[in-house]
This record gives sequence, C-alpha cells and structure tokens, in this order.
Amino acid sequence: MNRFDKVTFNDTKDKEYCLACSDCTGQTNHKVLTSIETVSDDHEGIQYWEMFEIVQCQGCKTISFRQNNQCSEDYVFDREGEMELENHVQLFPGRVAGRHKLKNCGYLDDPIEKIYDETHSALCNNLSILTGIGIRALIEVVCKDKKAKGRDLEKKIDDLVKNGILTNDGADILHSLRIMGNKAAHEVAPASQEVLDIAFDVVEHLLEGVYLLPLKAKKLPKRNIVSPKI
Repeated sequence: MNRFDKVTFNDTKDKEYCLACSDCTGQTNHKVLTSIETVSDDHEGIQYWEMFEIVQCQGCKTISFRQNNQCSEDYVFDREGEMELENHVQLFPGRVAGRHKLKNCGYLDDPIEKIYDETHSALCNNLSILTGIGIRALIEVVCKDKKAKGRDLEKKIDDLVKNGILTNDGADILHSLRIMGNKAAHEVAPASQEVLDIAFDVVEHLLEGVYLLPLKAKKLPKRNIVSPKI
C-alpha cells in the first residue's frame, strides 16, 4: 500500500476560514489559494485525512499555510449536538490572534532581541515549556545587561529596584515570572496559555520601559535650563 491511498487537489480552493492573522489584529477571513488533501488507511481500518492549504488573509493579503489532520476515531459534538470529525489545525508561521511583536523591537541589542524573538515564536506555537523558560531568560539577560548584583536571579531582580530601574511592585511581578520559569525549566511544569500570554505582556512592558521608551525620549525636545545670573 502506498503512503497515501488517495490524493485530491484544490478540493477546498476559494473556501474561507476565520483564522488568526500574523499581521492584522485579531482574526480575519482567509481564502484558500490552493490545497492538497490526502487520505490513508492503516491495517486496522482506521482512516486518516490530511489537508495542506496555502491561505491568504482577505485584509492585509498576507499568505501563510494551514494544515489540518483528521482521524476516523476522533469525533466531537457540534453546536447542534451532532457528531463530526475533530480538526487538528496548525498554522505556519505560528501565531496568536492579536499577538504582534513589540514595535521597534529591532532596536533591542543582542542577545536580548534574539531571546525575545525565540520566546515570541514559542508562545505563538503553543510551546508552553519553552515559553516559560524564554520569559525567565529575558529577565536574566536584562539583569545582566543592567549589571544587577546578586548570587542568583532573585537577588539580581531586587538589585534592579535599588538601582531605580524597577519599582517594588515591578519586582514582585518579575519574581512571579521567575518562579514560573523555574517550574518550566526544572520541573517541566508548563503554565497555561492564558498565564503565559499575560506573563509575556509583562516582559514586553519591561523591555519597553527599560530600552525602547528611553530611545524614543531622546527625540523629544529638551528643557532649556537658564543659568542663574551672578
């Protein structure tokens, strides 16, 4: 038996899906430009379907890739209570609706930008353990860049407060993220996607405040200080 018993081309051409867009905010309609569907059976009579589709956002016109897998043994109930095959959809490049990169993140120095890019990618691809580790790594590299002192990350975060880089409330939040990252790295205990999304918001706020806003502030007019007359 061949790898695929049946191959169909463009069966879903021009069909539209509501998908997260990598450029638009939120979900938008995506039209199928071309598709390939494969059907195969195993020795126990279980049937598998794989759909590979090139899709285009009908807003910004960005082109991406959608893959959907189905199995004759996997069923779910629809809104009407009818059974239907369960879809296992993946989008490439991976993304989360509304989760864009920081504006001007290209101004971040290496390795901060590299860690940020990889952590963002892990989040958008639902790689929860790697996302947790990446968030902790971002905090670590900021502490290193700002020459925070301490024998461990906990002490270094506290030192950022002493240096006026963080507020006490900000440090408390980073400690929560540090603990979350430790659990991901040492206990292989991933946080939920919702928690990781919030945690990444916090890290982006840190990068914005420590690095990007000061760069923008340099373009603002300076106050003229008049020397006192003697």
